[in-house]
Amino acid sequence: MSGVSSTREIILGVLLEINRDGEYSHIAIRNALDKYQYLPKQDRAFITRVCEGTVEYMLQMDYIIGRFSSVKVEKMKPVIREILRSSVYQLIYMDRIPDSAVCNEAVKLTQKKGFYSLKGFVNGVLRSIARNKEHLVFPPKSQPVSYLSVVYSLPVWLVEKWLSVYDFETVETMAKDFLEDKPTTIRCVQHMVDMDVTLQRLREQDVTVAKAPYLDYAWYISSYNYLRMLTVFRMGCIMVQDVSSMLVAEAASPREGDYVLDLCAAPGGKSLHVADKMKGTGYVQARDLTEYKVQMIEENIRRMNVTNVEALCRDATVFDRESVGKADIVLADVPCSGLGVIGKKTDIKYKITPRKQEDLVILQKRILHNAAQYVKPGGTLIYSTCTIAEEENQNNVKWFVENYPYETDSLDPFLPKELHCDTTAQGYLQLLPGVHKTDGFFIARLKRTKE
Repeated sequence: MSGVSSTREIILGVLLEINRDGEYSHIAIRNALDKYQYLPKQDRAFITRVCEGTVEYMLQMDYIIGRFSSVKVEKMKPVIREILRSSVYQLIYMDRIPDSAVCNEAVKLTQKKGFYSLKGFVNGVLRSIARNKEHLVFPPKSQPVSYLSVVYSLPVWLVEKWLSVYDFETVETMAKDFLEDKPTTIRCVQHMVDMDVTLQRLREQDVTVAKAPYLDYAWYISSYNYLRMLTVFRMGCIMVQDVSSMLVAEAASPREGDYVLDLCAAPGGKSLHVADKMKGTGYVQARDLTEYKVQMIEENIRRMNVTNVEALCRDATVFDRESVGKADIVLADVPCSGLGVIGKKTDIKYKITPRKQEDLVILQKRILHNAAQYVKPGGTLIYSTCTIAEEENQNNVKWFVENYPYETDSLDPFLPKELHCDTTAQGYLQLLPGVHKTDGFFIARLKRTKE
């Protein structure tokens, strides 16, 4: 690997941006890769792997460091803490790198950053961990909260919260799933596009294609370098979208000619899916809060050559009088804690707090209050989130039907039979990662009464 020290210095910079400065991990990593795009592919892959892995297993790394350090992790200087975290990740999870190399490079980086007096400390901690890494002891399953928190790097409060709702096996299943690598999920466009041709073109570019669950047009792809290099992506024949998100359009079940409002639409997957199901007819207004997000939607509209979707910059919490009673369908995929997609956005689990969740519920109810008034009598409101928190999901639906002229509407006619359960008959579905073959996601179908 070229420039070993420089790649580890880049990694240190990314981790400081994430854990000290509060940047989202995917943004910090992307910015670094853009800045150092001249680096060899092997170096870029190393930077990505170590940054993502260190963040993903951060609480476990802190636990291990704490077993061998005389200084508590939270008391360490940020630079030293991130050097140790990323080095321990390499020691534990990257067998191809010699332990001696990991330790030596950490010491070099410590010196380079001006912490000469701490190079012995860093060296001692890492070499102790390297000698004992085959015999590390984690909390036992008889201590379920500590076990799940350390082994799967989940905050204690979150583990306690989930264990109060689900049994231990379910929580561990979700925790394991968050840590698993997954292929990219795509939705193949149906209207005016032959899916068999789409799949064949992918295979011609040596992309590995495998069937995704539940929906005929959902597929997994892997073994590709850049999405934008794929012909079918540039031609607008596919959309990167999890199956759980695709189920929103299935639940909405739009008819040709419908008027649809998508209140929190970026990057536009659900809007474009609904438009595809309407076969180019009707009208979908895809809204989001910022010009940046609207540009993301517009980019996908152009790429997919869709004529029945318009993107607008609108704040979903601000009441829009002109939209009252206009929509056959309103999609309210609201801002949420994101706890269902920890596997894709790892640092969500560290950034969310009980207080932030409470604030999000207030925000969600403001959006629902407005959304309720945009639906025509007899029309449909689809409420969805990418979380597995009852207060953001089931509790919000209960509050909504108690306070607005709506009733829950069975999802069974619209969803695959494999997903039918007691709650789908009652109008909602909570998808759990690992339990279902999707992200964690919530969907409720609400029908406005004619009164």
